[in-house]
Amino acid sequence: MDYKTFSEQFRPITCIISVETYPDGSYGNIRIVTGNTPYMNSMQYFDSIGAEGVAQKEFIPNQPYEYYLPKDLNFEDFCYRCAVLGQPLHSYVSPERYDFWIDINMLPIVSDKENVHYCSYTQTISKTVRPELMSEISPDIANIVLSTCLKLRGRTDLKAALDEVIIDIRDQCNAEHCCILLTDDNNRSCTVLCEALSKGTKLVSMNCYVDDDFYDIASSWRETIAGSTCVIAKNEYEWNILKGRNPIWYDSLQLAGAESIILFPLRSGNEILGYIWAINFNMSDAPKIKETLELTTYFIASEIANYQLIQRMETLSSIDMLTGVMNRNAMNNRIDEICSANNYHAEKVGIVFADLNGLKRVNDKDGHFAGDMLLKNAAIALQRNFSNCEIYRAGGDEFMVIAVDMDDHELESRVEQLRKEASDPENVCFAVGLCIQSTENIRLAMRIADELMYKDKARYYQLHPEITRN
Repeated sequence: MDYKTFSEQFRPITCIISVETYPDGSYGNIRIVTGNTPYMNSMQYFDSIGAEGVAQKEFIPNQPYEYYLPKDLNFEDFCYRCAVLGQPLHSYVSPERYDFWIDINMLPIVSDKENVHYCSYTQTISKTVRPELMSEISPDIANIVLSTCLKLRGRTDLKAALDEVIIDIRDQCNAEHCCILLTDDNNRSCTVLCEALSKGTKLVSMNCYVDDDFYDIASSWRETIAGSTCVIAKNEYEWNILKGRNPIWYDSLQLAGAESIILFPLRSGNEILGYIWAINFNMSDAPKIKETLELTTYFIASEIANYQLIQRMETLSSIDMLTGVMNRNAMNNRIDEICSANNYHAEKVGIVFADLNGLKRVNDKDGHFAGDMLLKNAAIALQRNFSNCEIYRAGGDEFMVIAVDMDDHELESRVEQLRKEASDPENVCFAVGLCIQSTENIRLAMRIADELMYKDKARYYQLHPEITRN
């Protein structure tokens, strides 16, 4: 067949791919035989839209695909299934190496050679996701993805929803272990968000592995994926590729008892939020598992990204960014909660008002940077003395502590300790007021503690007349 003429019958970017096979069923070189005119021009186009890793080389017929592209086991699996097994295939993906989405269609081509098989590979590219293409999936996979979406959107508790979803994914994959692990690049840490282990498995919880050093392993997965959509290892050939790319992770998987693994990054834009994987899955269903996870991870990542955004917004609305303690907005919300008899059942509450003496003097004398440091040190002193209490920056140089159901003598002792530690006019120095009341009288406790604090401040300036009152 004249494959060049054949390829020119396609309007989109199209090439013809060959796959060599051996008598034992394994495959050898996967080659790009030829391509149509849009394909020949595509290298320059790829370069203009951010196709990282695509080699800018003049096309040479029948070269192994690695001559142009990084080695990609997912691409090889698609080529094998289409050319050798005769399966027409469609996929809509956004590999990490590319900053765009690819709509892929592959068709098997009849070959007159016993050990060389052919298929066409056609792709269209878009910079933004096209949801209608995501819906072009088999009914059973669509049902699985729809069920996942409904569970994610149908519950206000994302963690509880994901606990259900990860069990469903484990069952769909017939896997021994499925897990979602979140990664925090700023703090170089990992957190197990949810996981599911099958009954009778010898695999153990990921919590047994995740420690301060595990981030180093997790951070290596991005390079192991090598710009593809996922990592999959289910046979000797794929395990050897994984071993070559990431020997430390390979060894840990072997020690853990992994016989097969598929791992996807959870991506939001260009950021990787974490990873989801299945270990020791039903390898005969590998294509279906891969396609299912390819879609579900998109929606799971979107929900996690939205949840984390809301968490950051709540943090910004409730945390004083200078001192790290809670702010006045959070304090008012907490007071309202305690005042609500339907929602709060503690018997008594202690209120401590602590006003930082001398802040204006420090600001005027040494500048606002020194004043900010004084406020930070003041917050540290409060956190040290009231470690299991709620600490708020009520505003300016004033802080408030809420102690719920604490022994009276214990709270009074802590206040006295704070007075001793924070009495140096040249450093952190507090005026303090304490009042303990029943929870329904918390606003009365606040008023009394505030009055006592101002009396204490007046005594401070009587003892130190040389200091200008702020």
